[in-house]
Amino acid sequence: MHPVLMLGGSGQAGSSTATMLREWHPDLPVTIAGRDLGRAQRVADDLGTATAATIDLTRPDLGLPDHTSYSAVVATVWDKHLHGLRYAQDHEIPYLSISSGMTDIAPEVIAGSRRAPIVLASHWAAGVITLAALDVVREFGPVETIEISAILDDQDAGGPASATDMERLADASPAAYIRENGTFRWTADTEVAVPNLDGGTIPGQLAAILDVPSLALATGAANVRFAFAMGESSGRRQRGTPSHDVRIHLSAGNRTATHDLTHPAGQRPVTAVGIALLVERLLTDPVAPGIHSPEALITPTHATTRLRTSGATLTP
Repeated sequence: MHPVLMLGGSGQAGSSTATMLREWHPDLPVTIAGRDLGRAQRVADDLGTATAATIDLTRPDLGLPDHTSYSAVVATVWDKHLHGLRYAQDHEIPYLSISSGMTDIAPEVIAGSRRAPIVLASHWAAGVITLAALDVVREFGPVETIEISAILDDQDAGGPASATDMERLADASPAAYIRENGTFRWTADTEVAVPNLDGGTIPGQLAAILDVPSLALATGAANVRFAFAMGESSGRRQRGTPSHDVRIHLSAGNRTATHDLTHPAGQRPVTAVGIALLVERLLTDPVAPGIHSPEALITPTHATTRLRTSGATLTP
């Protein structure tokens, strides 16, 4: 098998995903690609069965030699020129994107008419939270309202690329995207109290994020929203180390259910599970050309199993 090309593979999301893929599939070849060859080489050396490459995202060929071949392109950084996408389509291999906000996905959607699979995974944690929510909905039954609340510890907000992405997405979309009474709409009323896992709340905001249409269309829920906040996580309060905390609240008529998902190691392994699940799916089971979302490719129960194996808990 040809290597998986990890654009931004030496960053937090890329290196964490590569490490997880190595645990799941020890013989899977991976190419860690970045602007700094030395940094990429260090990550590759730590992985084993991996190579390093320098890329230039301003070039349609990414600056890669003509003779190289890859099995998929995974963009764990913002590819504003979409040359990673073009490279994947030119070579007819799958492309996975995690950094395009709702206001950025139009070019990727239009490109979906061409000859390679495109996975839009710019959801929270690359779609694995949506998959976990779908798993608990499966047990809950018909649902009318889905409310997701995530707390990103402010001491675990990711590297510089992640911070830049969050600022860019906030500037591009100051409004939030929700489904209310069966209608998708934008709202400027974004401020909400986000529940923490200890019984309190912290100030947060509704988000414009792909989890909302994914959950609404997968379940038929008439009311869907996704809120997040940055602040002190339950792990930092209890143990002094940041955790990643997500609450999933479901309701239908008089029925309600609340599930809490937390990872004691923070957001990196959660996102890594989301990306690694999709890479695994793309390489083990052929995916047709066109646009795909995480919930169309991954079984929710498989996602929650992988999350738990990584160290996350999902209660009750």
